[in-house]
Amino acid sequence: MNRRELLQSAALIAVLPMLGHAQTAPAGDVATTAHDAYIHLFPMVENYLSIYQWMLDPSGSQYKGPPNAVHNEARVYTPADTGVVTPNSDTPYSYLMMDLRAEPLVLTLPQIEPGRYYSAQLIDLYTDNVDYLGTRVDGNDGGDFLIAGPDWKGDPPKGVKRVIQMPTHLALAFFRTQLMGPDDMPRVQEIQKGYLAEPLSSFTGAAAPPAAPAIEWPRISRETAQPDFWKYANFLLQFAPPLPWENDLRARFATIGIAPGAPWPPEGMTPETLAAITTAADAAKAELEDRAHKLTSSAGMFGTPEELRGKDVERAVAALAGLYGNSTAEALYPNFPLDAQGNPLDGSKSNYRLTFTKDAMPPVDAFWSVTMYDGKTRFLVDNPLNRYLINSPMLPGLKTAQDGSLTLYLQHESPGPDLETNWLPAPDGPMNVVMRLYLPKPAAIDGSWKQPPLEPVPK
Repeated sequence: MNRRELLQSAALIAVLPMLGHAQTAPAGDVATTAHDAYIHLFPMVENYLSIYQWMLDPSGSQYKGPPNAVHNEARVYTPADTGVVTPNSDTPYSYLMMDLRAEPLVLTLPQIEPGRYYSAQLIDLYTDNVDYLGTRVDGNDGGDFLIAGPDWKGDPPKGVKRVIQMPTHLALAFFRTQLMGPDDMPRVQEIQKGYLAEPLSSFTGAAAPPAAPAIEWPRISRETAQPDFWKYANFLLQFAPPLPWENDLRARFATIGIAPGAPWPPEGMTPETLAAITTAADAAKAELEDRAHKLTSSAGMFGTPEELRGKDVERAVAALAGLYGNSTAEALYPNFPLDAQGNPLDGSKSNYRLTFTKDAMPPVDAFWSVTMYDGKTRFLVDNPLNRYLINSPMLPGLKTAQDGSLTLYLQHESPGPDLETNWLPAPDGPMNVVMRLYLPKPAAIDGSWKQPPLEPVPK
């Protein structure tokens, strides 16, 4: 029996004695447990939806390449990129899905020039930001970094700068490389070529350990993610050992059949119990949607497993509204859920003005941006300029007022040739606007600087 089969057997042994309790427990207890389990596991399933499209489905339109190799995009995101919600269009991405079951990987970052931002965000299966490589933490000198799974024990080889142990067997490294302007892409490509991933045995020249068992990845899509949620959750839990404080939580989830590798629905679950769990999941999703629409900032929404302990709702809302968002020290995301008059943003009803005074520009040590999204899909918006954001590298080409203030025009129709430099095209309907502050200064983090309101201008 291989390791995966052992895990499944152990899960079933743990679950079966408790399923009878779940069948006879008050419906309210089952519903509450299902609600809490859904909130806790939603980021994991949402994560898998993106990972599957990028690295596990070669036939899909979003496919980048297989696991355990870095895949570069020498471009910024456009509306055609639907593998992740609210993507940035500031920094060309590089992707690495890490399967750490057999052995660690060694990640390499190249040395780059001062003044350019780059990072590798190390994300576990729960979407916690376990650590970072790059400008903020390590500077721009590059180096080799060992990324290990939860069971690895060993000494790092010479030359490795740091060891980062991930709490889950499957993980993601998300690289961002600052683009200084349209003519800067060749330099970004050169930097991206220096992002490398290599098995530890290859890095040291040692014999490779036995390969991990092959995985039969269940197909997932946006259409199946909700109705088959529990099937995906049980599959993914095999690769996410309980964190030190999660054992009681996992035992509670197991009472309704939610456990690593367990089949869904469990044998013997009554239609009434299954219906109660399904209803609770749908209600939890609606709750997350409601909270996401009211979100004004990413502060406290992203972080390490320790920082997000007990913050399942925040972590789930973050995964829904901005999957793979950075921790606050790396980047801050002020959102605009409503206009200055308290109304939802809608490009079919109003035009909008966003004005920064000369002395209150976004305080950052790297750069900032304002990005437009469709309010329903949370994807970038098609427009005649192919412009999806306005960011600080564009400042020399933007028009400012005599007092030094900067006004951006967020609207569906052009504000006219004289103002088009400052135009951020909006959809002809519900819209969502997100700022990004990379390496935010203390004034942004402590709240002494706040984003200006979006002022509506009736059409």
